[in-house]
Amino acid sequence: MEFRLIDRIRERTAQGRDDVRLGIGDDAALLAVPEGQELAVAIDTMVEGVHFLRDTAPADLGWKALAVNLSDLAAMGATPAWALLALTMPRGGDAQARQRFVDEFAEGFARLAQPHRLALVGGDTTSGPLAVSVAVHGFVPPGKALRRAGAKPGDVVMVTGTLGDAAAGLHLLQHGGADGMLADYLVERLQRPTPRVAAGLALRERASACLDVSDGLVADLGHICTASGVGAEIESALLPRSSALLGLFDDGSARDFALGGGDDYELCFTVPAARAAEVQADLARLGCGAARIGRIVEGEGVRVRGEDGAWLEPARQGWDHFAA
Repeated sequence: MEFRLIDRIRERTAQGRDDVRLGIGDDAALLAVPEGQELAVAIDTMVEGVHFLRDTAPADLGWKALAVNLSDLAAMGATPAWALLALTMPRGGDAQARQRFVDEFAEGFARLAQPHRLALVGGDTTSGPLAVSVAVHGFVPPGKALRRAGAKPGDVVMVTGTLGDAAAGLHLLQHGGADGMLADYLVERLQRPTPRVAAGLALRERASACLDVSDGLVADLGHICTASGVGAEIESALLPRSSALLGLFDDGSARDFALGGGDDYELCFTVPAARAAEVQADLARLGCGAARIGRIVEGEGVRVRGEDGAWLEPARQGWDHFAA
């Protein structure tokens, strides 16, 4: 059964690449890193009930399992190349149901992999609580990778896209009210995030620091501050929020989702102030845009200024993978 499932995944995710010398089928893949490139590697695990809801559609799960990893490559300014997949499926159920799950999962995975020419080169399947682990590999020229360290006082803090949509979508699924076009948009942002790979490539040699917003803006920007030995000040009035978010939630809730909700997989980055307008224009041409939301300062940690000018304490502090 395991090998039949692997065959079904391979059939649906096939992607030809000259640098894949030997893919799925042997004990290990044989891969050739192009001359003059460094290899960027990332891995994420998603567990049912922790990272996704029990009734998440298999195709959405396949898409998101890859998307969260591609977002890590985007944050490093790396071009995607290969992936490994480990899929743990619950025991029980009939063979047809398992095959249907695998087919739909692989379809979602492949729909995101294909535009990035990403090849699935190996992995594993086993039984247990439903969980997915994906490891991705990408290329970046030596010394050109984006990193969390490097932000300097005076730099501008920017983010791509809009913030808070995914957390709001999860809230709607958990508490009801997930009906209508606005709600559908927020849920789609949760289930099928868009990794900002093109934006990450455009930020090479321009951003002084970068990461993706997976655990919440304040928490993730705090990682840049720690790695760079600086502080950050955010203006809540400048947070980019979608019309769907603002249409379904009051200003305070929308702000809290944007500051601490997580799961947006947008890029948060810093650039010298003199380059901010140039970067904004280029990312606008890529279709994701970039909003200027604050600045890097001397000190440590992240402070958020409310619209009244007073410092505020965000209601959400970000996602904790080990919280009860």
